[in-house]
Amino acid sequence: MAGHSKWANIKHRKSAQDAKRAKIFTKVLKEISIAVRQGGPDPEANPALRRAIANAKGVNLPKDNIQRAIKKASGKDADNYQEITFEGYGPHGIAFFIECTTDNTNRTVSIVRSIFNKHGGELGKSGSLEYIFDRKGVFLIEKEKIKDFDPEELEMELIDGGAEDIEQDDEFMTIYTDYKDFGSMSSKLEELGIEVKSASLERIPKTTKTLPLDQAKKIIALAEKFEDEDDVQKVFHNLELTDELLESLSE
Repeated sequence: MAGHSKWANIKHRKSAQDAKRAKIFTKVLKEISIAVRQGGPDPEANPALRRAIANAKGVNLPKDNIQRAIKKASGKDADNYQEITFEGYGPHGIAFFIECTTDNTNRTVSIVRSIFNKHGGELGKSGSLEYIFDRKGVFLIEKEKIKDFDPEELEMELIDGGAEDIEQDDEFMTIYTDYKDFGSMSSKLEELGIEVKSASLERIPKTTKTLPLDQAKKIIALAEKFEDEDDVQKVFHNLELTDELLESLSE
């Protein structure tokens, strides 16, 4: 999963300067709206909302915007979002799993199908590719936030909270859990007083496919085409994120 964590960290580093920042804000606001509709507006009683707020803070969404989103989602005029998923193949046999949040499913189906068709891919049937991915909890933490912890003691605490794998680079620690342990890890980090940069359920490929650099970069470009759409929340694929590819994308 090292390639996954490196790519996630590259995206987080880029997001602060990225021209797509408004789209990132839109996605976390939708996450807040869904959480409020499902569990109520009180973060203390709604773990999903606490997670959504933490993710919003992680991308530097202003506090006033967060509060307005919670208030709007609690009212009669709240947007009626639905969560839907799509599966399909991109070029060179790369599998894609796409999670969306939308107020118009027909529009979203049309957008996703069109992107696949225009880039040499094909939208598949629901459930046809789910076997390719494992669902994991993924927690991204800035190393600065844990500098006062004893590394060995912290690792034991995280394992107690359900950590299956822990990866680190100079800036971030990435923690992976089974999706069933997502809640217990969230509680463990809150108990330890550790602020997360982001926390999410993600689909990690069981096996990956390596492509030549020019083909791999086109797959990343296709993933970004999906991510550019407001209806799309997350995009997962089984392309092998080689060091060569990650280096070319971090420039």
